[in-house]
This record gives sequence, structure tokens and C-alpha cells, in this order.
Amino acid sequence: MAEAKTLQPQPFWRVKRLGEMTSAEWESLCDGCGRCCLLKLQDEETERVAYVDVACRLLDHEACRCKDYPNRAAHVPDCVRLTPEAVEEIGWLPVTCAYRLIDEGKDLPWWHPLVSGRAETVHEAGVSVRGRIFASETDVGVDELEDRIVGWPGKWPKAARSAPKPRQARKR
Repeated sequence: MAEAKTLQPQPFWRVKRLGEMTSAEWESLCDGCGRCCLLKLQDEETERVAYVDVACRLLDHEACRCKDYPNRAAHVPDCVRLTPEAVEEIGWLPVTCAYRLIDEGKDLPWWHPLVSGRAETVHEAGVSVRGRIFASETDVGVDELEDRIVGWPGKWPKAARSAPKPRQARKR
């Protein structure tokens, strides 16, 4: 007799579009990388966006989370509130961003906390801004920002491209 296979329900991000997610599901998509909290410069002629290694004044550089997420717009009026519509329109979301990935029909990577079950994997994979921020926006003048342009926020870190191999026990 053939063994019956138990069907496991698919995770919500594989079966729902962004606009169909509950508030809790939506918020859980944020991997805590902090890349979207880096300041960005936009060329007026080409509209090309460049990241700088200077962070929003509310970003906790170690935790890579907003220090006052519920009230962020009161402190940073131009903070972008992500919505399904905004995700489609914004051209600067990092390539590793879960909202962008899901909008593009892709799956979440191995290091995303919803997949790994651990918040630290986003840091271990080198995706987060932890240890890569030069300063907060309050410590850098606007005229200095062009000198702080960096390319890494627009790229997949090598460590994030494939899941690490499980460690094997050493023979004694």
C-alpha cells in the first residue's frame, strides 16, 4: 500500500499577492536589513538613484531597525510608507528586499527570517547594513553625501546567494 503524503500548507508569501496580506504578514516581510533606510541621491537628469552609506536618523545601526517605527513620519516627514502600490512604483527598493522579490514573483531567500526562523541570518549573510554605515544623516552635511555613494546596497552579497552547507561532525 502506498504511503499517503501529507500536504503542507504553502507559506503565505507564496500564495498571496502583497495586497492580499494581513497587516501582520505584511510587516513580517521586512527582513530587518536596513538597506531602505540608507539615504539615496537621485540624478535629476537620468533619475538614477544611488545609495550612500549614511543612514536615516532613526535607524538603529546595530539592530538595523527603526528606533521609532510607529511614529517615524512625525520625525522624518519624507519617510516612505510602503504599500503594495508603492512597491510597484518605487525603483530604489534594494534587490534583496522581500517586498520587491514577492512583487516580482520570486521566493524569499534562505536567509530571510521567515525562511530561516532566525532574525540573525540577515546579518550573517551580509545582507544588512550592520557594520557598513558611515554615519547618521544628522552627522553628515548634505554637501558631503556625494562622496559617500556606495554600490553594495544594490547588489546581492556573495554569502547571501546560496545557503550555507550544513556542518558535518568531525571524525575522532
